[in-house]
Amino acid sequence: MAVYTRIGAEDMAAIVDAFDVGTLISAKGIAEGVSNSNWLVEAQRAGEEPRRFILTMYEERTEVEDLPFFLDLLDHLSLAGCPVPRTIHDRAGASYRTHQGKALALIEFLPGVSVSEPTPEQARSVGTALARVHLAAANFPAERANSMGLETWQRLLSACGEEGLARIHPELPAIVARELGALRSDWPVGLPRGVVHADLFPDNVLMLGSEVTGLIDFYFACTDLLAYDVAVTHAAWCFSDDGTRFDPAISQALLEGYESVRPLSGAERAALPRLARAAAIRFLSTRAYDWMNTPEDALVTPKDPLAFARRLEFYAAPANASLFGVTA
Repeated sequence: MAVYTRIGAEDMAAIVDAFDVGTLISAKGIAEGVSNSNWLVEAQRAGEEPRRFILTMYEERTEVEDLPFFLDLLDHLSLAGCPVPRTIHDRAGASYRTHQGKALALIEFLPGVSVSEPTPEQARSVGTALARVHLAAANFPAERANSMGLETWQRLLSACGEEGLARIHPELPAIVARELGALRSDWPVGLPRGVVHADLFPDNVLMLGSEVTGLIDFYFACTDLLAYDVAVTHAAWCFSDDGTRFDPAISQALLEGYESVRPLSGAERAALPRLARAAAIRFLSTRAYDWMNTPEDALVTPKDPLAFARRLEFYAAPANASLFGVTA
């Protein structure tokens, strides 16, 4: 269960009161998530209907100095009409507070469910929503470097070592060496940059039918290539979980949805095959590191890094560049 820090009933009531959303009715820990502690909170003001919120306590993986970027971004996008939850500020106007030495924030609850088997229409809506976020964030004043960029992938994979990678799969060390070398020498430059989500997997999207009702979990958001965000989302949505099956209908709908709002430039389109390989190795690197460093008695089961090694090999095949409209 993703509640690493316990909060007693009296403390929880005091926290909710500090955010001025009414009297606490209930608070239930949320099992999903691996980085922070989360609760579904219900509160009610006198004479009003009860409302629900998400209370997040930030654990070790989230830097407190990054919180103003993340939380201000939510408010900016929500105000611009994007399907993004707004931050609830406390009585003093602060977007987060501290409890037991850890930061916590209260976020608007949005309806919807995360889909595990998306339809093309759902993928189209996700592409549209992502493009809307990119456009709406164009005038967001803050910037944040990508803490999960190429240097981090190299560091994580180096920590795994060739022997460690080979234990995951005998061919993995050669694949990693090939891709890291290619990315170092051929990283796309001169493409449009802006605020990106950088982690838009299906479990970070809430939907009702084919409508996107919420884009959530912006805690990897940063300033990077907009086309890279498209590539990350493509890798996250267009394959089966284990990476063995690619769905061309989902791919086409996702890209069409995005370009219906923000058409890709010729240079961005040409870079997508390389950026898709970068997206695959980004998640391969974190999964491989977690696979080798998660204790056997841990409550969290590490995710299979080969699911993204398979995506990587798919994107590396020259014939598959055509799915982005690129001639091999």
